[in-house]
Amino acid sequence: MSHPTGLKELTQLIARLPGLGPRSARRVILMLLKNKKDLMEPLAQAMGDIARDIKECQLCGNWDTTSPCHICQDPKRDPHHLCIVETVADLWALERTTSYRGHFHALGGTLSALDGRRPEDLRIPQLIERLRNQPVQEVILGLNATVDGQTTMYYIADRLKEFPVKVTALAHGVPLGGELDYLDEGTISTALMARRAVG
Repeated sequence: MSHPTGLKELTQLIARLPGLGPRSARRVILMLLKNKKDLMEPLAQAMGDIARDIKECQLCGNWDTTSPCHICQDPKRDPHHLCIVETVADLWALERTTSYRGHFHALGGTLSALDGRRPEDLRIPQLIERLRNQPVQEVILGLNATVDGQTTMYYIADRLKEFPVKVTALAHGVPLGGELDYLDEGTISTALMARRAVG
């Protein structure tokens, strides 16, 4: 079945989004077309506004309508704590917890010999510059527990030896409410190695 050129192009674009394929994209488009006034037009307007106004924060790498972003500009944030994350998605995940009130630094990925990502391909030079100019006392390495994440963590920890900062990493292991029987072996092993004293 043939579709008008515009719908075909829209289907191809939407199908490139994570978790969507051509069939899901067609369903999304049909839903939008059925709700043009209430959904499609406001969505198109919002996407146009974001495409025009959003920019990368020059300090932390977050996406916002201002640079520095609202997190970096917040005077209630603790300037002595800097949490390093791989991506903006990780930054947003930590921010959703509302349990961390320091600053962030998104690297834009991880080191990867396989993919050819080197330190200069990430926001590591900007990190070093921040540490030279800001009163950071603790750097929290909030990187994912993957091979590339751990490689990046050790590389950064080594680079930070020249600075008088405390370097910590997020704990990995049994999640709150997790049952051992449902966890994978890697998670349980990490939990055992990261055990702490009780009482």
